[in-house]
Amino acid sequence: MLFSTGIEGGEALIYLLFEHQLAEDQRIALRLLRYMVRIWEVYLKENPGVALPPILPVVLAQNEKAWKISPQFSALLDLPPDLGSALAPYLPDFQFQLVQLAEMPYEAICGTPAGILLLRVMKAERSDQLLSDPVWDETLLAQVARPVFEMLLRYLLEADVDSEGFRLRLKGITQTDLKDSAMTLAQQLRQEGRQEGRQEGRRESLREILLETLAIRFGEVPEGLAEAVRSVGEEDRLRALHLASLSSETLDEFAREL
Repeated sequence: MLFSTGIEGGEALIYLLFEHQLAEDQRIALRLLRYMVRIWEVYLKENPGVALPPILPVVLAQNEKAWKISPQFSALLDLPPDLGSALAPYLPDFQFQLVQLAEMPYEAICGTPAGILLLRVMKAERSDQLLSDPVWDETLLAQVARPVFEMLLRYLLEADVDSEGFRLRLKGITQTDLKDSAMTLAQQLRQEGRQEGRQEGRRESLREILLETLAIRFGEVPEGLAEAVRSVGEEDRLRALHLASLSSETLDEFAREL
């Protein structure tokens, strides 16, 4: 995610680059350097002849265990000890900020109520603690906007948490308004999930019928074509393709309809 802001007293910009990681990357600094160069190239195309804005790279590590890497780019370079200082002026180097949720106690996470809550959820997800007290902190839950609260509940439901534990957490909310809102949202999200499941079932049936029709008419369906059919997500499109599978003279003719 790329953010920009003005600097007081000047027109310079600061880009804040967040790289969200679920697995330790020993060469994350090299990837950050590629991103930074691309950002500068785009910036110069849009603002020719101006100085480059500084870029502050920040890596948010969501792992359960802390990373064991250096945040210095030069740590990736194989520099002979006796030549390191002599070569350093000719080599790129920078340091990135590594924010590790694994090293941060829940109570040490700071920011806005929504930011604190979402980072707690991200931390809890990696250690199977989504039903823990820090995630269900009513002081925070009562302060976040409804869309954030809905996003939180959706995340919890999609994470496949223990249904009985989730129900008990909802039931245990003490603030009446918050509890009513949580119950209503949870019911809506469950209903959406069931409806989406039924819709996906229909789409999957249409894909299978389409592939069977192609196999009956033209023999073995190439895997690439089969994958393209399976990637179609709209019911209307699948129905139209089924009609095309019946009217096409050859498999190539059908493929042109995709």
